[in-house]
Amino acid sequence: MPFNKIHVPKALPSAMCRAINDQLHQSLVTTCGVNPSDDFCLVSRYEPEDMMFHPTFLGERDPAATIVIEIALLGGRSEQQKEALYKDMRKRLGGIGFDPNNSIMFLIENNAVDWSFSEAGSVKSVLGL
Repeated sequence: MPFNKIHVPKALPSAMCRAINDQLHQSLVTTCGVNPSDDFCLVSRYEPEDMMFHPTFLGERDPAATIVIEIALLGGRSEQQKEALYKDMRKRLGGIGFDPNNSIMFLIENNAVDWSFSEAGSVKSVLGL
């Protein structure tokens, strides 16, 4: 059950944000075995001058056009799955007309006890895991 946060320049159209998340979700399903119904995303917009990072660290990119894809998900994926996710997602970004060089992705792994969707408690306790 991933929760995606996509940090984007303020001017990036909402349709492109939706397309990015759609592709991200499909990539997670394909490469990491995520349940197709587990689609949660928050788009966070920033002013171009608020993106501060070295423009050539591990590749050249435009800070004013760069998106940051932050994925929180249950731990347990292999390094091969994670590498496949990164590769697949960059390909998908190019496929929707977004320059994959202007993207940064990272994962934050956690456990079922770290998620709660209702007053019943954590996912771990609700599902009896």
